[in-house]
Amino acid sequence: MENSNNPEMTTLSVGEIFKTLNIIAKSGMEMPLHHSTKEAVIVVLKGEAVLKMQDKNHTLSSGTTFIIPAMVKHSLKINKDFHAIAIMENTSTIEFKS
Repeated sequence: MENSNNPEMTTLSVGEIFKTLNIIAKSGMEMPLHHSTKEAVIVVLKGEAVLKMQDKNHTLSSGTTFIIPAMVKHSLKINKDFHAIAIMENTSTIEFKS
């Protein structure tokens, strides 16, 4: 991502069907409005963030998992230094809104 205030997202591994992404962010960072073209599973290892989806906010904290449906626009606001793993199909892409 271009903006230094955005979380860092890197590919960890790619299998035959799934890939994993490492998400690391500092408190105060934000991931702008985006969606995944396929369903994604978020596993939170550390910290806390608010996932804003449609008309509901979800608090993601250490030890939680959350399934984000395909094509649902959402953003992420980091409240405490954050580390998570995203699991999604290889053919899934993350598309940011302008």
